[in-house]
Amino acid sequence: MTNDKDRFTMTELAALRNDLLQGGMIDSYEAAELLQVFLMGRGYGVSQTAALDAAGRVEMAGCALPVLQYELENLAMVM
Repeated sequence: MTNDKDRFTMTELAALRNDLLQGGMIDSYEAAELLQVFLMGRGYGVSQTAALDAAGRVEMAGCALPVLQYELENLAMVM
């Protein structure tokens, strides 16, 4: 059961998580860029500053899928 806030499939989230983990999430700026590209590719706008903050929180959570999903849903702005 999904609600209106569930904008992204588990497959999409898992693929993004893999990309982040393969990059080692060493650089928060690169992780933030990946989040931005992911969202923009799905028609959402995203603040660079907000993406950087979210990337830090995702990194601190060990890139856990629920945290990644939460951060992406809060970042997504309809364009």
